[in-house]
Formats: sequence, C-alpha cells, structure tokens
Amino acid sequence: MAEDGKSTVRAVERALDLLLCFTERREWAMTELAEQVGLHKSTVHRMLATLEQRGFVARDAASDRYRLGLRIWELSANMSGADDPAVIGLPEMERLRDLLGETVSLYLRDGNERIRIQAVQSIQAIRRVAPIGARLPLYVGASSKVLIAFEEPERREELLQDASWPAQFDRAQYREQLEEWRALGYAMSVEEREQGAAAVAAPIFSRTGKLVAALSVSGPSNRLTPEKMREQAPAVKEAAKRLGSMLK
Repeated sequence: MAEDGKSTVRAVERALDLLLCFTERREWAMTELAEQVGLHKSTVHRMLATLEQRGFVARDAASDRYRLGLRIWELSANMSGADDPAVIGLPEMERLRDLLGETVSLYLRDGNERIRIQAVQSIQAIRRVAPIGARLPLYVGASSKVLIAFEEPERREELLQDASWPAQFDRAQYREQLEEWRALGYAMSVEEREQGAAAVAAPIFSRTGKLVAALSVSGPSNRLTPEKMREQAPAVKEAAKRLGSMLK
C-alpha cells in the first residue's frame, strides 16, 4: 500500500512538472516536453493523454503540439476575486504606466523567489517587456530588494541566509544597504539581472500593515538613469500606497 501511495504521488508530481513547462512557453511538442522533464516519451504521452482528457491541456491536430486547456482558465478564474492583487492593482498599474511611460510590474515573493503576477507593458518603441509568470531570484533586482528589506526581521534574516545565492555575492554589503532602502521607502537596480535594464520598486503593504508585494517600474537603463528613477520614486511609492489600501 505504501509503495502504491508513493507511485501515486510521483505521478502527480510528474503531471505538475509537465504543466509547469507551460510557464516558459505557450506550446510544446510531446518530444520536447519529454526532454524538458527528463521522462521517457511513452510516459509523457500517457500523461498528456490523461491531461488532455481532463481538459488541462489541448493538442493542436495540425501541428501536434500541446498548449494549456480551458480547464486551467476555469481554475485561474476563481483566483480573480476581491483579494487578488493582480486584479485589483491593474487600473493603478495602468495609470502609473501612462504617467511614467515605462513598463510596470507587480511581484509576489514565493519562497526564495519572486514571481511576476501582473504587468502593464510600456507603449514606447524601445521598452522592456515583462512576461507575466516569470520567476526570478531574490538576490538581484529592485523588487527583490524591497521584498527583503521590508520583511519582518526574522523572515528577512532567513532570506539572507539562502544557500542558493551565488557564493561571490557580497551579503555584508547587501545588509548595509537594507536600512538605506527602508529609509527611502524604495529601491533601485541598474543592470543587476539583465544588461541594459533598470528598475525602481516600492513595497505594497495591506491595510493591516503586512508586506504583500512589490510594485516596480522598469525600462532601458539609458532612459531610466539613477537620477530619473529618483524623480519617479515618489510616484511609484504613491501608487504602491494606493494599491495597498485596497488590500485586506
């Protein structure tokens, strides 16, 4: 019985691994998925057949490629309620994009990573495109900085001890900067994670004072200079404050 239980759990884990592949690309061939998750093609074929039958994936008959099915959208629709920052924050994010002219993103911390749950793209010809659903490390980037700096002290220390951070990362210097970011109420980054990109971010607190998310404005570093981002910071902070006032 125990072995059957383990097999069932493993099958669920493999099915979830397949579904998570679609956070990286919209469509996959069956052989590509097998290579991506490291499973035999026959195993992936059986799992995809089950997922397709249940509506979680759909196969294009012409191209023989798979995409997410409508059942996924049914599940996600139930997340879009009154307490969903990605839904509540969209009008405020659009207003901020129109005001500053750059891409606006909303990030949540998920364990030792941050995930972009909403984005409003800049309409400028040269812009930074921010894909929704992207998972990013916590040790670089303006949004990562505020998601650590404004955490509760005990949790902040746990995040700073993350063993997955690069060995050469200067944690001592990072700690010194935490208080500066907290005092400013925002953080900036220039080409820390992505060459040619810069961002300024502010924390979003709920009405109860809990850190919920990070709101960032990002764009080309030759346009978003440190001086420009300092000018924009008050608008980002104010937008984050308004957004947080709508969250429980």
